[in-house]
Amino acid sequence: MISKLDDLVTLTKSKTTRRMAVAAAGDIDVMEAIKNAREQGIVEPVLVGDEPKIRKIAKNINFDLTGVEIINNPDKYGASTEAVKIIKEGNAEILMKGLVSTGILLRAVLNKEVGLRKGALLSHVAIFETAYYHKLLGVTDAAMNVNPDLEEKIGIIKNAVEVFHGLGHKNPKVAIVGSVETINPRMEATMHAATISMMNYRKQITGCIIDGPLAIDGAVSKKSADLKNITSNVAGDVDLILAPNIDGANILYKSMNFLGGATAAAVIMGAAVPIVLTSRGDTERSKFLSIALAAAIA
Repeated sequence: MISKLDDLVTLTKSKTTRRMAVAAAGDIDVMEAIKNAREQGIVEPVLVGDEPKIRKIAKNINFDLTGVEIINNPDKYGASTEAVKIIKEGNAEILMKGLVSTGILLRAVLNKEVGLRKGALLSHVAIFETAYYHKLLGVTDAAMNVNPDLEEKIGIIKNAVEVFHGLGHKNPKVAIVGSVETINPRMEATMHAATISMMNYRKQITGCIIDGPLAIDGAVSKKSADLKNITSNVAGDVDLILAPNIDGANILYKSMNFLGGATAAAVIMGAAVPIVLTSRGDTERSKFLSIALAAAIA
C-alpha cells in the first residue's frame, strides 16, 4: 500500500498511460488538473465539450493541445453521452466530470442501453492524507448513496476495498462507524455494522477485515480504543471508514479538508471504469490527485 498521495504519481508512471474521456471539459480548474496530469504522463485526455471554450481556456493556462483529441459537443448531456461512448467502445479507461452537473453525467453513465453499468451500485471513495493520522485513510460514501440499507452498505464496502486492492493493500481494515460502539436495536446503523462484521468473520465478505460498530475516536485512535477496552483488529489502525449515511460521510470528508488540512483523492466506483467526479470546492491538487488515483486503479 502506498504511504502518501504523491506515491500515486509514481505508481501510475509504472503502468501504461491511461486514456481519459472528459465530459464537458470547458472548466478552468479541471483543465489545470488535466494539464498537470498529462505533463506528468499520467493520462492522455480526450476532451469532449464546447471546443472554442476548451481552446480558449487552454490558451489562458498555457496548455499545449498538440496531439490532444477534442470532440466538439457543446450540449452538456451530449458531451456526457459522447464521453461514455468513447469508453464503451474501448477507447478510454477513465471518465472525468467537467463543467456538467453530476445528475446529467450519471444519467449518461447509467443509461441502460449505452451506459457503463456493470451491475454494482455506484459509490464515492476518498483517500485522505493528513498529518494527524499515521497512514492514508479512506472514507466512503460522501457523495452518492443517501441512506444506504444493509445490502447497499455491503456494496459500498466492496467498491472501496477494490480501490485499496488496486493500490496494493490486499487486506484493508474497515471500520463501520457511528455514534456508539454498542449494538442498539433502536439504532439501525449499529445493527447493520454488527451484521456486516459477522458476515466478514464468516468469510461471506472477503478481501478485508471489518469491525463495527465503532465510534470515530475508537476507529482512528489506539489510545481511545484501549481506554474504552475495545478488543479489535481494526480499532486504532483503520484503513477505511464506512459512515452510516451520506450526511456523516460528507461532514467527515469536508471537516478533514477544510478544518483538518487534509488532502484527498477521490473516485466514483461501481461503473465499468473509475469516474473522477470532483466538486467545485476541491483544490486543483485534489483534482489532479483524483486523476492519478483513477489511473492507478483503472
